[in-house]
Amino acid sequence: KIVVEGKDALQWDLQELREIIGYVPQQSLLFTGSIADNVRWGDAEAEMDAVLQATMQAQIHASVEDFPNGYETKVGQKGVNLSGGQKQRLSIARALLRKGHILMLDDSTSALDVKTEQALWEALSEEQATMLVVTQKIRTAKGASRILLIDAGKVVAYGTHEELLQTSVLYKKIAISQQEVEE
Repeated sequence: KIVVEGKDALQWDLQELREIIGYVPQQSLLFTGSIADNVRWGDAEAEMDAVLQATMQAQIHASVEDFPNGYETKVGQKGVNLSGGQKQRLSIARALLRKGHILMLDDSTSALDVKTEQALWEALSEEQATMLVVTQKIRTAKGASRILLIDAGKVVAYGTHEELLQTSVLYKKIAISQQEVEE
């Protein structure tokens, strides 16, 4: 059972639930239009200050500033080509702009380099939202207050990074394979 703000998720009006959840899928979806339009998608009336704040937090602002027309640079056909990491960070900025109570990130940092990802997580740690993060990276998971380890569609372990290193053979094996702990 999933409870959102004290209420069973199945009892929520779908539109209300969508308004309080910011979701970033693994495959970032961008639309033909400007960078600013892509960040504002879902909140077309957002002020530019809010767009700037979201892109700074998502660690994409400096890249956007380097584009020929900054936030008015077009993406999509006849626009700039963005890297996978830039697309992911724009999608994260879009979710942050909505200021939802819950932020769901589905392997949304897979294309980021270690330094950028670390800066992103530091910025997101200031966010006042509950974060649900799907990841295959132990370095990402170990920053969470609680980790659910899922194997073959079933929860096989639950706890902090330190607890799982002590109690879950599978978690420790993954951590060792990713060189996040010593054998």
